Amino acid sequence: MNPAHLLNVVDVEATCWEGQPPPGAVSEIIEIGLTVVDLHTRERVARHRILVRPARSEVSAFCTELTGLCGAEVDTGVGFAEACRTLAADHGAGARPWASWGDYDRHQFTRQCAATGTAYPFGHRHTNAKAVFTDSHGLRKRPGMAQALRIAGLPLEGRHHSGEDDAWNIAALVLSLADRGDWPA
Repeated sequence: MNPAHLLNVVDVEATCWEGQPPPGAVSEIIEIGLTVVDLHTRERVARHRILVRPARSEVSAFCTELTGLCGAEVDTGVGFAEACRTLAADHGAGARPWASWGDYDRHQFTRQCAATGTAYPFGHRHTNAKAVFTDSHGLRKRPGMAQALRIAGLPLEGRHHSGEDDAWNIAALVLSLADRGDWPA
Protein backbone atom coordinates (compact mmCIF):
# COMPACT_ATOMS: atom_id res chain seq x y z
CA MET A 1 0.00 0.00 0.00
CA ASN A 2 1.72 3.14 -1.20
CA PRO A 3 0.47 5.98 1.03
CA ALA A 4 0.65 8.42 -1.89
CA HIS A 5 -2.20 6.55 -3.54
CA LEU A 6 -4.53 6.38 -0.53
CA LEU A 7 -7.83 8.22 -0.35
CA ASN A 8 -10.19 8.38 2.62
CA VAL A 9 -13.85 8.08 1.65
CA VAL A 10 -16.01 9.44 4.48
CA ASP A 11 -19.73 9.30 5.17
CA VAL A 12 -21.40 10.57 8.33
CA GLU A 13 -24.76 10.05 9.89
CA ALA A 14 -26.11 12.75 12.17
CA THR A 15 -29.02 13.22 14.54
CA CYS A 16 -32.13 14.06 12.55
CA TRP A 17 -35.85 14.54 12.97
CA GLU A 18 -38.88 14.20 10.74
CA GLY A 19 -39.65 17.88 11.14
CA GLN A 20 -37.86 20.62 13.04
CA PRO A 21 -35.42 19.61 15.79
CA PRO A 22 -36.71 19.84 19.35
CA PRO A 23 -35.95 23.16 21.10
CA GLY A 24 -32.22 23.47 21.83
CA ALA A 25 -31.27 20.39 19.78
CA VAL A 26 -28.85 20.60 16.85
CA SER A 27 -27.83 18.09 14.23
CA GLU A 28 -24.70 16.29 15.45
CA ILE A 29 -22.56 13.55 13.92
CA ILE A 30 -23.33 10.16 15.49
CA GLU A 31 -21.44 7.86 13.10
CA ILE A 32 -18.39 8.31 10.91
CA GLY A 33 -17.84 5.69 8.25
CA LEU A 34 -14.45 5.65 6.56
CA THR A 35 -13.22 3.45 3.73
CA VAL A 36 -9.60 3.66 2.61
CA VAL A 37 -9.14 3.35 -1.15
CA ASP A 38 -5.84 2.56 -2.86
CA LEU A 39 -6.19 4.39 -6.17
CA HIS A 40 -3.11 2.64 -7.57
CA THR A 41 -4.30 -0.94 -7.00
CA ARG A 42 -7.97 0.07 -7.42
CA GLU A 43 -9.00 -1.60 -4.17
CA ARG A 44 -10.92 -0.77 -1.04
CA VAL A 45 -8.26 -1.70 1.51
CA ALA A 46 -9.86 -0.89 4.89
CA ARG A 47 -13.15 0.08 6.43
CA HIS A 48 -13.75 1.77 9.75
CA ARG A 49 -16.62 2.96 11.89
CA ILE A 50 -16.51 5.50 14.70
CA LEU A 51 -19.63 5.92 16.82
CA VAL A 52 -19.95 9.43 18.22
CA ARG A 53 -21.91 10.28 21.35
CA PRO A 54 -24.07 13.39 20.76
CA ALA A 55 -23.74 16.18 23.32
CA ARG A 56 -26.58 18.55 22.40
CA SER A 57 -29.23 16.28 20.91
CA GLU A 58 -30.72 12.79 21.13
CA VAL A 59 -31.36 10.15 18.51
CA SER A 60 -35.02 10.39 17.46
CA ALA A 61 -37.24 7.47 16.45
CA PHE A 62 -37.11 8.88 12.89
CA CYS A 63 -33.30 8.86 12.99
CA THR A 64 -33.23 5.26 14.29
CA GLU A 65 -35.57 4.17 11.50
CA LEU A 66 -33.40 5.91 8.89
CA THR A 67 -29.93 4.94 10.13
CA GLY A 68 -30.52 1.87 12.28
CA LEU A 69 -28.71 3.65 15.12
CA CYS A 70 -30.42 3.98 18.49
CA GLY A 71 -29.59 6.30 21.38
CA ALA A 72 -28.23 3.51 23.57
CA GLU A 73 -25.81 2.46 20.83
CA VAL A 74 -24.43 5.94 20.08
CA ASP A 75 -24.18 6.66 23.81
CA THR A 76 -21.39 4.01 23.86
CA GLY A 77 -19.44 6.09 21.31
CA VAL A 78 -16.67 8.61 21.85
CA GLY A 79 -17.08 12.37 22.11
CA PHE A 80 -16.84 14.41 18.91
CA ALA A 81 -13.41 15.89 19.74
CA GLU A 82 -12.02 12.40 20.38
CA ALA A 83 -13.50 11.14 17.11
CA CYS A 84 -11.74 13.99 15.26
CA ARG A 85 -8.45 13.18 17.00
CA THR A 86 -8.87 9.52 15.98
CA LEU A 87 -9.45 10.52 12.36
CA ALA A 88 -6.23 12.55 12.39
CA ALA A 89 -4.05 10.15 14.40
CA ASP A 90 -5.22 6.74 13.17
CA HIS A 91 -6.48 7.50 9.66
CA GLY A 92 -4.18 10.24 8.35
CA ALA A 93 -7.16 12.55 7.83
CA GLY A 94 -5.06 15.71 7.81
CA ALA A 95 -2.53 14.40 5.29
CA ARG A 96 -4.61 12.17 3.02
CA PRO A 97 -7.01 13.49 0.40
CA TRP A 98 -10.61 12.63 1.14
CA ALA A 99 -13.93 12.34 -0.63
CA SER A 100 -17.60 12.28 0.28
CA TRP A 101 -20.87 12.00 -1.63
CA GLY A 102 -21.80 15.67 -1.93
CA ASP A 103 -20.69 18.44 0.41
CA TYR A 104 -22.96 17.63 3.37
CA ASP A 105 -20.30 15.67 5.26
CA ARG A 106 -17.63 18.37 4.81
CA HIS A 107 -20.05 21.12 5.88
CA GLN A 108 -21.28 19.10 8.89
CA PHE A 109 -17.68 18.67 10.11
CA THR A 110 -16.97 22.37 9.54
CA ARG A 111 -20.11 23.45 11.46
CA GLN A 112 -19.64 21.02 14.32
CA CYS A 113 -15.91 21.78 14.71
CA ALA A 114 -16.68 25.53 14.82
CA ALA A 115 -19.55 25.05 17.31
CA THR A 116 -17.48 22.88 19.67
CA GLY A 117 -14.05 24.51 19.30
CA THR A 118 -12.64 21.25 17.90
CA ALA A 119 -9.74 21.23 15.46
CA TYR A 120 -10.92 20.32 11.95
CA PRO A 121 -9.43 16.86 11.32
CA PHE A 122 -9.16 16.93 7.52
CA GLY A 123 -6.80 18.55 5.07
CA HIS A 124 -8.01 20.79 2.26
CA ARG A 125 -7.94 18.15 -0.50
CA HIS A 126 -11.62 17.21 -0.59
CA THR A 127 -13.42 15.84 -3.63
CA ASN A 128 -17.19 15.91 -4.02
CA ALA A 129 -17.64 12.44 -5.55
CA LYS A 130 -21.26 13.21 -6.46
CA ALA A 131 -20.17 16.13 -8.68
CA VAL A 132 -17.45 14.02 -10.35
CA PHE A 133 -19.95 11.19 -10.97
CA THR A 134 -22.52 13.60 -12.41
CA ASP A 135 -19.98 15.06 -14.86
CA SER A 136 -18.53 11.65 -15.76
CA HIS A 137 -21.95 10.24 -16.65
CA GLY A 138 -23.23 13.42 -18.35
CA LEU A 139 -26.20 13.73 -16.01
CA ARG A 140 -28.32 16.85 -15.60
CA LYS A 141 -29.10 16.25 -11.92
CA ARG A 142 -26.80 14.97 -9.20
CA PRO A 143 -28.02 11.52 -8.12
CA GLY A 144 -28.19 10.14 -4.63
CA MET A 145 -25.72 7.39 -3.82
CA ALA A 146 -28.18 4.50 -4.29
CA GLN A 147 -29.24 5.85 -7.70
CA ALA A 148 -25.59 6.32 -8.70
CA LEU A 149 -24.86 2.69 -7.82
CA ARG A 150 -27.72 1.61 -10.13
CA ILE A 151 -26.42 3.86 -12.93
CA ALA A 152 -22.91 2.42 -12.50
CA GLY A 153 -24.24 -1.16 -12.39
CA LEU A 154 -22.93 -1.71 -8.86
CA PRO A 155 -24.74 -3.38 -5.94
CA LEU A 156 -25.70 -1.51 -2.80
CA GLU A 157 -23.79 -3.43 -0.13
CA GLY A 158 -25.11 -3.31 3.44
CA ARG A 159 -27.63 -0.83 4.81
CA HIS A 160 -28.26 2.50 3.11
CA HIS A 161 -27.83 5.37 5.64
CA SER A 162 -25.25 3.43 7.63
CA GLY A 163 -22.12 5.59 7.60
CA GLU A 164 -19.81 2.58 7.42
CA ASP A 165 -21.76 0.89 4.61
CA ASP A 166 -22.32 4.13 2.68
CA ALA A 167 -18.58 4.94 2.79
CA TRP A 168 -17.90 1.43 1.42
CA ASN A 169 -20.41 1.95 -1.41
CA ILE A 170 -19.16 5.46 -2.21
CA ALA A 171 -15.65 3.99 -2.40
CA ALA A 172 -16.92 1.54 -5.04
CA LEU A 173 -18.26 4.51 -7.02
CA VAL A 174 -14.89 6.30 -6.68
CA LEU A 175 -13.14 3.22 -8.05
CA SER A 176 -15.59 3.01 -10.95
CA LEU A 177 -14.81 6.66 -11.75
CA ALA A 178 -11.08 5.92 -11.55
CA ASP A 179 -11.55 2.97 -13.93
CA ARG A 180 -13.26 5.36 -16.38
CA GLY A 181 -10.29 7.75 -16.06
CA ASP A 182 -12.55 10.38 -14.50
CA TRP A 183 -11.28 10.53 -10.91
CA PRO A 184 -9.20 13.71 -10.42
CA ALA A 185 -5.48 13.12 -9.88
